[in-house]
Amino acid sequence: MAATIATECSLPKVEALAARDWSLTESQRYCRQLARGHYENFVVASLLLPRRMRQHFYNVYAYCRWSDDLADEAPDPSTSLRLLDWWEAELRACYQGIARHPVFVALAETIEIFAIPIEPLARLLTAFRRDQRQRAYASRADLLDYCTGSADPVGELILYLGKCHRDDTLRLSNSICTGLQLANFWQDVARDWQMGRRYLPDETLRQFGCDVAVFEQRRATPEFRAALAAEVEQAQSLLTSGLALVDLVPRELKLDVWLFAQGGLAVLQKIRDLNYDVWSRRPTVSKWRQLRMTARGWRLSRTGRLHGRTAA
Repeated sequence: MAATIATECSLPKVEALAARDWSLTESQRYCRQLARGHYENFVVASLLLPRRMRQHFYNVYAYCRWSDDLADEAPDPSTSLRLLDWWEAELRACYQGIARHPVFVALAETIEIFAIPIEPLARLLTAFRRDQRQRAYASRADLLDYCTGSADPVGELILYLGKCHRDDTLRLSNSICTGLQLANFWQDVARDWQMGRRYLPDETLRQFGCDVAVFEQRRATPEFRAALAAEVEQAQSLLTSGLALVDLVPRELKLDVWLFAQGGLAVLQKIRDLNYDVWSRRPTVSKWRQLRMTARGWRLSRTGRLHGRTAA
């Protein structure tokens, strides 16, 4: 039932999905299947949660997955913008008690139980619209501002699910989420460039004497490596700073937070291992490494020894 969203990225098709009557049970199954069909840290970590919380994670994941795919899988930016407008209208209808799409039928229960405001959910869509209009970033500050919409709301939603949404936890969560987003950018420099996007800021390239032509040539010149290394260090700093969140969230969320951050740190290390040549090969963390990291975190969490300072 939860087919890949890419096959549904036209307005008539997504409207048709929302046109039929979805029961809560059917909608929850839809979100669950959609989440389990994507092998990502978010889903792997959610499987380690208490059973009572898993469905709510699936519901949040399904919303984020649909939002991202409507932005990236549509054939052109104008179609993406129309789809994102439609999706936001469905979100606002959900908050008015009129949930139609299966994701929102399931999410409505989560929103009510955990008192989730609309703002972080809507902020994601603002960032995805920005992606359709902005293809490069002049400064690091500009890029970090983008991350406040594209990444930070996901962590904020998790804090609501953990009933630990406070100023101190939000600050650390934002640090981890922005660091993760940046790690993803530096992992996918080649893929993003192929899609017409460049996240390495102009000011960083200028600082190290790197010409944009190296992107067109797909070359890891010394200047490119130096520019990317500087941004990798920025992402590393954000992730390590945010790890203190592990000590502030409920025990049932500690492992998830730790795994999210450690996964990002592992990606950054792989980029270093490749000497910043992300053109020749995409830096990925092996499934064996992911399994070892998960097993170590699980053992530490079971004995109460998992802390923000614990290394993978």
